[in-house]
Amino acid sequence: MTHYSRRGALKTALAGSLSAALSCARGPRSRPPNIVFIMADDLGYGDLGCYGQKRIRTPNIDRIAAEGMRFTDAYAGCTVCAPSRSVLMTGLHMGHTSVRSNPGGVPLLDDDVTLAELLKPAGYATGCFGKWGLGDVGTDGVPWKQGFDEFFGYLHQVHAHFYYPEFLYRNDRRFPLEGNVNGKRVTYSHDVIAGQALDFIRRRKDGPFFCYVPFTIPHVEFLVPEDSLAEYRGKFEEKPYRDPNNHYAPQDEPRAALAAMITRMDRDVGRIMALLKEQNVDNDTLVIFTSDNGAATPIWKEDYFGSTGGLRGHKQNLYEGGIRVPFIARWPGKVEAGAVSRHPCAFWDVLPTALELAGRDIPPNADGISIAPTLLGQGDQKRHEFMYWELPRYNGKTREFAAETPMQAVRMGEWKVVRPAPDGPLELYNLSDDVGETRDVASRNPAVMAKVEEYLKRARYDPRPQGQPAPGFI
Repeated sequence: MTHYSRRGALKTALAGSLSAALSCARGPRSRPPNIVFIMADDLGYGDLGCYGQKRIRTPNIDRIAAEGMRFTDAYAGCTVCAPSRSVLMTGLHMGHTSVRSNPGGVPLLDDDVTLAELLKPAGYATGCFGKWGLGDVGTDGVPWKQGFDEFFGYLHQVHAHFYYPEFLYRNDRRFPLEGNVNGKRVTYSHDVIAGQALDFIRRRKDGPFFCYVPFTIPHVEFLVPEDSLAEYRGKFEEKPYRDPNNHYAPQDEPRAALAAMITRMDRDVGRIMALLKEQNVDNDTLVIFTSDNGAATPIWKEDYFGSTGGLRGHKQNLYEGGIRVPFIARWPGKVEAGAVSRHPCAFWDVLPTALELAGRDIPPNADGISIAPTLLGQGDQKRHEFMYWELPRYNGKTREFAAETPMQAVRMGEWKVVRPAPDGPLELYNLSDDVGETRDVASRNPAVMAKVEEYLKRARYDPRPQGQPAPGFI
């Protein structure tokens, strides 16, 4: 089956109102909540204090967890950046979403309808600040064509690998970063992005607003201003480090730089939270913090900081360490403070959750299930029978996917099935007693395997061509 058009199917959803069932369950709402969705880049399940981190300070994010709900079994859309973001924006899992490769600039289609587009009929102002990764200038995938009133940051995700670029984008215009010429490091891009997100909240405080903040931290390169690095200098055993592009780390203490990057991001999360209180919109705002995928390949081939949280695998594979992520939700007076949820959920659940809370109908072909009942402690929470991930191999030169069964993963209750290599055999793990995925029990559970294999026959359709123009940052 090929990619299908969603816009026609969503006309009713875009014009629809809150369903009668939701009205009965939730009661009337005079004002939908503001939604602030903050997403780190390559932050592992174990990189936050509230998820067990001991070496890196994250007091502000930990406070969100203490004042809200921490999910133990939440998953990204994919194990790499762009596909995961495509899942988040479209509410379609990896068997259906448009962008299923990760070269950097593959765009969403005009046919795609994003969460931002679906929130606008409910009166939302929409802004995106950080790394987009779903379409460069000259494509239909740019954020201002996908429902965002304002965008500031990186369009092409390869551009986002660098923290001192000469410019970022404000919508389709280049925004020069002062002093960043001829390799000079003057203006740290993360700081400017955080400032723009804060400015959006100030200007849109009368709401409702959707503020999407996909920070670039802590994706390589490991580079941070000295005022942050100072906190961690000399605290860790350091080793030379080359990033995946075979470049040496640009600072002499890369482990300290990585820790400092995370703490600097945490500082700016704290600034966002403080501003919500200052603007008197704290009680009207749902804040979600998460990461776009699991931890990057452990530095120096070892997990020095415990970034995977003891899970098997990492970014680029489909074991738990590659797709299970921190996920925290806070909404004073609505989400129970200090709560911990073990409800399995994933990025494709964000779209229906936000739409339900905003009083909008959920598109009938969305793959996600709203987790509003879990967040609000009201009503019966529906559960996925199956949760699905894949990562097809893609040839950037030919712009073709390999003719093979891709890497795949399925979660069915406490069962987790992984196809770790294309066309390879399936493995089976019981997460209730083997969250580290150490014991493959496929041969002992033929009935479980038969059920998953039958599901895999209908879990996906072939991805559409993943063409992209030359990067706009060149």
